[in-house]
Amino acid sequence: MQSSELTVDFSAVMSGEPAASAPARPIARRALHEEVADRLREWITEGRLAPGARLNERVLCTELDVSRTPLREAFKVLAAERLIELHPNRGATVATLSIEDVRHLFELMSALEGLSGELAALRHTADDLREIRALHFEMLAAHARADLPAYYRLNRAIHRAINRSARNPMLAEAYDSVNLRIQNLRFRSNFKAEKWDAAVAEHQAMLEALAARDPARLRLQLEQHLQHKFQAVLAGLTTQDRSS
Repeated sequence: MQSSELTVDFSAVMSGEPAASAPARPIARRALHEEVADRLREWITEGRLAPGARLNERVLCTELDVSRTPLREAFKVLAAERLIELHPNRGATVATLSIEDVRHLFELMSALEGLSGELAALRHTADDLREIRALHFEMLAAHARADLPAYYRLNRAIHRAINRSARNPMLAEAYDSVNLRIQNLRFRSNFKAEKWDAAVAEHQAMLEALAARDPARLRLQLEQHLQHKFQAVLAGLTTQDRSS
C-alpha cells in the first residue's frame, strides 16, 4: 500500500503570508440591528426614551434611517435585556421599575460591585491600572466641561474595567445583566452638582485603593459609592411619586 504524502508550504507559514490555496477569512461586521440596539440603549440610559414611553416604529425608523426589520430585531434584543416590554398587537414600551424593583436591583448590584472590586484589587495587571487611570483622567475632563453624557460613558467604562480586572467571566456576565437595567437611574443620579462632585471624589478614592491593591478598601469604596447612588435615585423617585 502506498502512503500518501502531505505537503505543507512552510515558507508561507514562516513568512506570515497565507498559502495560495487558503482563501482569506472575511472580516466580521456587526449586524445592523445590533447598531440600532446600541443607539436605543443609549437613548434609554440618557432619558431620551423615558420609562413607560411607547416606541413608535415609524418615528424611530425615520430617526435611525433604518427599515422596520432591523428595528424589530433590536426590540427583541432589548426585550431580552428587560429594557423594553413587547406587547402583542400593541407595540413596545420602555420598561418601568417600581421602587421595590430598584431597591432589589441596587442591593444585587452592590454585591456584584463589591466582589468585582475585591477581586480586581488582587488580580489587576499594570495595563489594567493604566487603562483605568486614563479613563479616570478623561472623566475628570468631562466633569470640568459639565458634559454629563460623556462623563457617564467614561464612568461606566471605569466600572466595567474594574469588573473585567477581576477576571471572572461569570461575574462579568451577571454584572452586565444587572447594570443594563439601572443605567438610566445611575445617569440621572448625577443631575445635581453636589452629587456629581461627590461621585468624582469617590472615584478618586477607588483608584487609590485599586493602585494600593487593597481589596477590603476597594470593596467598601464601591459599595458606598453605589449606596450613595441608590439614595439619590430613591429621593428622586419618591419626589416623582408625590408629584404625580
